[in-house]
Amino acid sequence: MRPTRSVLYIPGSKERALEKAKTLPCDAIIFDLEDAVAVSEKETARDLLAQTLPTADYGGRMRIVRINALDTEWGKADAASVKDADAVLLPKVDSAAHVEALAQLTDLPIWAMMESPLGMLNAAEIAAHPRLSGMVMGTNDLAKDLNTRFVADRTPLLTSLGLCLLAAKAHGVTIVDGVYNAFKDDDGLRVECEQGRDMGFDGKTLIHPAQLEIANASFAPTEAEIDLSRRQIAAFEEAEAAGQGVAVVDGKIVENLHIVTARATLAKAGAIAKLEG
Repeated sequence: MRPTRSVLYIPGSKERALEKAKTLPCDAIIFDLEDAVAVSEKETARDLLAQTLPTADYGGRMRIVRINALDTEWGKADAASVKDADAVLLPKVDSAAHVEALAQLTDLPIWAMMESPLGMLNAAEIAAHPRLSGMVMGTNDLAKDLNTRFVADRTPLLTSLGLCLLAAKAHGVTIVDGVYNAFKDDDGLRVECEQGRDMGFDGKTLIHPAQLEIANASFAPTEAEIDLSRRQIAAFEEAEAAGQGVAVVDGKIVENLHIVTARATLAKAGAIAKLEG
């Protein structure tokens, strides 16, 4: 289990940002060659990233490169240039055919930006592609295409978020929530992170280092959750040893399904501790 609590976008064209990212407490980095890079800098950014990644030490952080769409003049060259990364992130994925097109150009794991109405309707087939290992919600583009208004509880986006979550969970694919644009609004970010965690997202994409602490805390198991998981496992193992199929912890029934969740919680906590050193 590899933590993806905080997934930070870094412009691939900014050498200083690439250097600073080595020290930031994020679980994963999206090195962006798409939206964060001006048209005039596309090729320069691609070359800079291709030179940086082979030798730069980003520790245990997952390294994901977002390329330009394959139907642009830069996309195929971007895909060919990505060698030293953990995954390639493809924008504007509408169908499994888009994933397959990238699969013909790279041997790396593929992540998909889920940011269009058609992508929402085809989320299940996209998640089922054998080369896909991650999905990223592109909520800004999605909201634009849906013509929604901003609502703090994201009611207009819940159907789309839910479709992608169902698809990702059904096929064992990592899925991270979209960005929160108001990077100085800590309270708003915390509410949205908690909502995403409650829904089942594995983490959140971020646009500014100031958002890292809140995302990391929101998507990590709490001390109370860790303690409960340990007690549930101990109680269930004791019940099994006595020939019983269920245990009781804090007045609640504990069955095998709860133990699966408890063990996953402890595994995630352990992976986070290892990453943070």
